[in-house]
Amino acid sequence: MEARNQTLTKEFSLIGLTENPALKVPLFILFSVVYIITVLGNTGIITLIKMAPRLHTPMYFLLGHLSFVDLCYSSAIAPKMLVDMLHKRKRISVSGCVLQIIVYCTCGTMEAFLLTVMAYDRYVAVCQPLHYGTIMTNTYCFWLVTGVYALGIVHSVSETGCTFRLSFCQWEIHHFCCDIPPLLKMSCTDTFINEVVLFICIGFIIFASLFVIIFSYFSIISTIFKMHSSKGRRQVFSTCTPHFTGVTLYFGTSLFTYLRPSSIYSLDQDKVVSLFYTMVIPMLNPWIYSLRNKEVKEALRIVIVKKVTNRIGTY
Repeated sequence: MEARNQTLTKEFSLIGLTENPALKVPLFILFSVVYIITVLGNTGIITLIKMAPRLHTPMYFLLGHLSFVDLCYSSAIAPKMLVDMLHKRKRISVSGCVLQIIVYCTCGTMEAFLLTVMAYDRYVAVCQPLHYGTIMTNTYCFWLVTGVYALGIVHSVSETGCTFRLSFCQWEIHHFCCDIPPLLKMSCTDTFINEVVLFICIGFIIFASLFVIIFSYFSIISTIFKMHSSKGRRQVFSTCTPHFTGVTLYFGTSLFTYLRPSSIYSLDQDKVVSLFYTMVIPMLNPWIYSLRNKEVKEALRIVIVKKVTNRIGTY
């Protein structure tokens, strides 16, 4: 009980990304640029989808929410990490640590389920094109996204609650942010149940999502091979390739991070992987989904032309 009371008042100390002074400024500059690109890219996608009527479709509705989640995901980690790079003492209050884990875990769960819903959207569009309008209605999409947000919040609150019921013997987190695995390593009480619950929850989220995604893509590929038009096949591939790339990047790193045996858990290795899916993937997603997307490029061109025309018309 005394240890738990201390948990409510003490601060955690973060090791940070690196302890090498020569690397701190270069890494600060690098990840500042990465975070700025992330903010601009995801904000740009959200704004474009709202402004361009031709993008008011289920696929881009889901993409807009994915960009919002990526923005929150990166913002939960990057600002604190960047500030800590310039300070010798890196501290975070227990309440700040709790909040960081809740946002971090919520966004991670939501990203997995959003990628799953996007795969289902592509499945309906390719395999049941005549029924797409009646299945993927605005109301149905709204409730799908609402369910994604609800599942993310429930999972993060339950995992965070279980973690902070533990007693901690150490107050130095060997990481650049608060995350559940390094916190479990700091506990002086038995964490076996926590590790099992974490493994089961993350395993369910990842494998349930992958089951739906793999089923969707298996059906999509089967439909593609049945197409007689090479142009139609190329069009389907062009709409599905960005999503498949995003799925591979996200679930590959998630599997490596959370579903490894605890005996091979490496704190330094975990830092690199965590950086990848909290900083790099949110930066890449807007470009993955837009650079080779003719519809997004055309919508951007129309919006820019309209803005320029309206501005000229005011003079």
